[in-house]
Amino acid sequence: MVAALGLADRLVGISHECDFPASIRHIPVMIEPLVGTDGGSGREIDRQVKELVASGQRLYRLNEDAFCRARPDLILTQDLCHVCSITPDQLTRAIESLQHRPEVLTFSPTTLDDMIHDIERIADAADVSAKGRVLTKELRRRVDHVRAEIGSTPLRPRVVCLEWLNPLYVAGHWVPEMVELAGGRDVLGSQNAPSHETTWHTVEAARPDVILVMPCGYSVERTLNELRHIGQAGDAWRQACQRRTELYVVDASSFFSRPGPRLVDGIELLAAILHPTSDHPIDPTKAIKLEATTLTAGCAS
Repeated sequence: MVAALGLADRLVGISHECDFPASIRHIPVMIEPLVGTDGGSGREIDRQVKELVASGQRLYRLNEDAFCRARPDLILTQDLCHVCSITPDQLTRAIESLQHRPEVLTFSPTTLDDMIHDIERIADAADVSAKGRVLTKELRRRVDHVRAEIGSTPLRPRVVCLEWLNPLYVAGHWVPEMVELAGGRDVLGSQNAPSHETTWHTVEAARPDVILVMPCGYSVERTLNELRHIGQAGDAWRQACQRRTELYVVDASSFFSRPGPRLVDGIELLAAILHPTSDHPIDPTKAIKLEATTLTAGCAS
């Protein structure tokens, strides 16, 4: 959001997840994750998170020394996912240690409109309101363009979006809305509601035409590695490899997990997946269709 508003040169600190655009990667990282640092499996990450949350321990550490040295005037934080960032008390304590009191904007978007409104909030707080209006107008225009192209299409594929693989989670918040805008029907997720755990039995009963594999924060490559790992141990994934339902691995980290401008890229990507045309081929760095034979071979051992 900040970079899209032309404010990247004002950034004095970012989180461990802030990797886009590449031009901001030299900025000091203020957050250190305490889970998943060894690149473990989804099952192991899920276990660690649940254990730490149950015992009241933190999942992230704020580098308070670096935070104080940065002397921020504006802090952007989120209160939507409590397993994705530092706790409010950590931030409050760090702010109290500053010599001046910065402005704090807290975001908790659950819809596409929420995300767009948050861009406007940042633009207003940074005194670039005009840039905010230009950016949000363009994002809305692109969404309207997809909606107009899909509007005359009677076919609405039944879609299941899997946000975690072991255990299975159905994606929530803005993802079902993105599927709807792209001309699909999310048969397990609910708009404006959080993700939730599910089972393969429930997925099968939903009779999806398309399964979108989008583990939260994962790239296409990391998801493929996770699928191979799970496939070697899980009968359910072996069976999924043999069904006629179309399966796609998508770049969740770039286009679905993070409530920023690239959600609109995600809508355009979904439209190309659900309603393919020769004019809009799918970029393999963004999404890969998994053929049944390939999946079976990868899952068989």
